[in-house]
Amino acid sequence: MTDETLKTTPLNAAHRALGARMVGFGGYDMPVQYEGVLAEHRWTREHAGLFDVSHMGQCKITGADAISQFERFVPGDYQILKSGKQKYSLLLNTDGGIIDDLMAGKPDHDGLFVVVNAGNKDEDFAFWAANLEGDATLTVLDDRALIAIQGPEAAEVMLKHEPVLAEFGFMDCARLMLFGVDCFVSRSGYTGEDGYEISVPAADAERIWNTILEDARVKPIGLGARDSLRLEAGLPLHGHDIDPTTSPVEGALTFALSKSRKEAANFNGAERILKELAEGPSRVRVGLSVKEGAPAREGAEVADLDGNLIGKVTSGGPSPTLGRNIAMGYVPPAFAELGTELKVLVRGKPAAAEVVAMPFVASRYYRKPKA
Repeated sequence: MTDETLKTTPLNAAHRALGARMVGFGGYDMPVQYEGVLAEHRWTREHAGLFDVSHMGQCKITGADAISQFERFVPGDYQILKSGKQKYSLLLNTDGGIIDDLMAGKPDHDGLFVVVNAGNKDEDFAFWAANLEGDATLTVLDDRALIAIQGPEAAEVMLKHEPVLAEFGFMDCARLMLFGVDCFVSRSGYTGEDGYEISVPAADAERIWNTILEDARVKPIGLGARDSLRLEAGLPLHGHDIDPTTSPVEGALTFALSKSRKEAANFNGAERILKELAEGPSRVRVGLSVKEGAPAREGAEVADLDGNLIGKVTSGGPSPTLGRNIAMGYVPPAFAELGTELKVLVRGKPAAAEVVAMPFVASRYYRKPKA
């Protein structure tokens, strides 16, 4: 895709005014970095990073049948999800493969607010438009931007603008007036840090972006640091770590399978997924600590200690927080136990690696004390 055909977010001019280095990503002209990936990564871990994620897809699914229709294609239990809560889930094809991963919640009393990945959103929206039945209506919210603020100081920054946000715990969401406009807000993100994602009207996005940046604790962060942060958090990137051939069991995403839905087996791909839960999958996503050599990036082969090729890295790179190289990839379950010694082949040269637990860096989501 040429620069001329890339789409832009409502914050494109703001990124350029800040001197961002722009690249094509997911069909959009996006900032990859401002002052540098390493500095932006560390700033987010220590303070508060501001991200433009407006390229992602936003929609509402409303109507009397909205929840039941949505559940036909995801394995999460949204019938029992309380108002004001959201959860991570997976849009599945009939083979149990992951069409996309998403966040869906009930910020108000009008169905579901859903956020999907940029590269898949047209396919996702077309899928729902073609398959929703009964009283269920898809409304694509392409007139909104999406801003994320992440990091240990994110909450303090946002409380200056709206004190009620202090009452939010991880995965709480609401529709409220913020910065004088109608917003969908959730206490969530994709960096492993505490923070918020804020859906705002596109016309107000640059004003809100600049208002948040007036706080000295906040810096703009590009896609480069966003990727290294989510890698440290052990979070999969669709199209790389998971795709339409990957099942939730293979992707180590079984937490997205609700107990009641597994018992009912009433979602796309249930037969394959339940079989894999009972008998085990043929491969599984694991975390790898790469102990020597260059970073093992996507496509690097994984071998056992005898040199037999057993899998591939799906994403990897240096961890700024840990000071060593990390990766995620797929191996047969027999090689997935923590502590298993393996090799990764970087430019044909084997390097020692070990299966380790994810997240690589402990998450710091804010969970409210139990009453």
